[in-house]
Amino acid sequence: MVAELVVSLSGVGPSTLARCADLADELDRRRVPMSLLLTPRKAVPGPALDWVRGRVAAGDALVLHGFDHQPDPTHRPVSLRRRAEFSALPAHEAGLRLVAARAALERLGLATDLFAPPSWLASPGTVVALRRHRFAVCADMAGVRDLRTGEVRTGRVRMVQEHWGYLLGIARAARRGAFVRIGVDAADLDRLGPREALLEAVDLALHHGASPATYSSTASPRGSTTTSTPSGAVPASTR
Repeated sequence: MVAELVVSLSGVGPSTLARCADLADELDRRRVPMSLLLTPRKAVPGPALDWVRGRVAAGDALVLHGFDHQPDPTHRPVSLRRRAEFSALPAHEAGLRLVAARAALERLGLATDLFAPPSWLASPGTVVALRRHRFAVCADMAGVRDLRTGEVRTGRVRMVQEHWGYLLGIARAARRGAFVRIGVDAADLDRLGPREALLEAVDLALHHGASPATYSSTASPRGSTTTSTPSGAVPASTR
């Protein structure tokens, strides 16, 4: 099995644009597209947004990355590690936020049916809402779900880290034909270490035969034998 490599970038904005463009140039030299995670409530019209539009037009994938990253508006008790925007929402409330996020994207002249929740945490209700609102893909911490078929491609997202263990993990995953997902926040590119670690990880994955992809091209085809979760296995409280 040939490994696939997806590189995602979040945090694109006026203060990070130069380093994002530098990273994009390096990846273009390697013929590796990016999946750009955009939070519409935080997006500011101007050069950064124009850059995102240009990248998407050239082949990068646009991924909705929440609405405003505010925690659960119902203030229900949730564990400390699950305070991300879509980590604990039931379907109705997740749907309201998705509608608002899509409307905000439309006002920016953008559209997408790809979704990656803040902190990569999506509640069961969020998955239900994504299906109801005709999203195609949900990329979470553990894998990428095809919302049309219910199939899940397993493979955890690996945020960039500056140590050999991280790079060895990328190399092992690519060598065995696994799904390699590398994520980076633009704020971390301000330091040389994370930038170099990301590029070295990409080079290792490519060296071991990984095929570059984006979240728009990773949905499992119908009839695939990839791991799946039944589309109906959702608690009633999330509906």
